[in-house]
Amino acid sequence: MSEGIRLYESQGAVLHAKTAVIDGVWSTVGSSNLDYRSFLHNDEVNAIVLGQEFAGLMETQFRRDIEAAKPVLLEKWRDRPVVDKVIQTLSRWIDEWL
Repeated sequence: MSEGIRLYESQGAVLHAKTAVIDGVWSTVGSSNLDYRSFLHNDEVNAIVLGQEFAGLMETQFRRDIEAAKPVLLEKWRDRPVVDKVIQTLSRWIDEWL
């Protein structure tokens, strides 16, 4: 939070789409992650939509999602259980095979 970044964790079911709106007119919805695995190994696709109306709908849904989500606090994340830290570290080592 010291850099002004806020993280939220969705509660319940989630849509596994990645979305973005830029300048209130350029929108994207799809399955692509911004990582080497998505670009090199996975078959991913995104739709790009130009238009203020669609961008407005996307931004409205994003606000609803944030209202229903739980904030992730840095202090609490740093104090997460050791087992979680170990699992997260190990999964980074083997992520290419997952």
